[in-house]
Amino acid sequence: MRFIVYLAVLAGLAYGGLYVYYDASLSSAVEERLSDSGLGEVTVSGVDFSPLAPLSTEAKVSADVAYGSLDASVTLQVTGHPLFGDELSVDLSGLEALRLGVGSQ
Repeated sequence: MRFIVYLAVLAGLAYGGLYVYYDASLSSAVEERLSDSGLGEVTVSGVDFSPLAPLSTEAKVSADVAYGSLDASVTLQVTGHPLFGDELSVDLSGLEALRLGVGSQ
């Protein structure tokens, strides 16, 4: 019984590490993709993906990006895996939401 608990804890730690690495890799890949598109001043404030996305090679991802006082949510199609493959392709699917902040920061 103890072995199963240790195995479950070990699997949870491994998945947690994979999840954090996938999140960090996607954030930098999205910034790079947007920079290649001519949007170099855009910063990625967050990436949202399904809990099983780090285990697959294709995923739909939503990213929150900011440019000055504009905030937007964009959808992206990710093909490949940053840990298990050599190539990671991020394709911009569309704009979900656009928000304009008024005032000084």
